[in-house]
Order: sequence, then C-alpha cells, then structure tokens
Amino acid sequence: MVGTVIVTIVLIVVVGLIVASLIRDKRKGKSVLCGGECSHCGHTCPHRMAAQQKAGQMRDQV
Repeated sequence: MVGTVIVTIVLIVVVGLIVASLIRDKRKGKSVLCGGECSHCGHTCPHRMAAQQKAGQMRDQV
C-alpha cells in the first residue's frame, strides 16, 4: 500500500515536470513538433510558416 502511494506520487511529479517543461518551451516559442531545424522537416511546421511570413512582411516594407 505504501509503495503504491510512493510510486503514484513520483509519477505525478515526473508528469508535472514534463508538462511544465512543455509549457515553458511553448512560451519561449519552441514547439514540441518543431525544433527549429527547417532543413530536417517537411516544411509545414508553424516555425517555417512564421519565418516565411516575417520575411514576406519585411520585403513588402522595403
């Protein structure tokens, strides 16, 4: 019984840390699906699209 409680608490803490890390990365602009290496992806990730839109906006302003 005590072992089950300890394992449950450890699992809750580990999952909480993983979720907190994902949230922190998302706030920094990182994505779970996109590591920012556009040369290794299918070029459909939000990071790539945002970079293309930003480049297009900068070109339009010049």
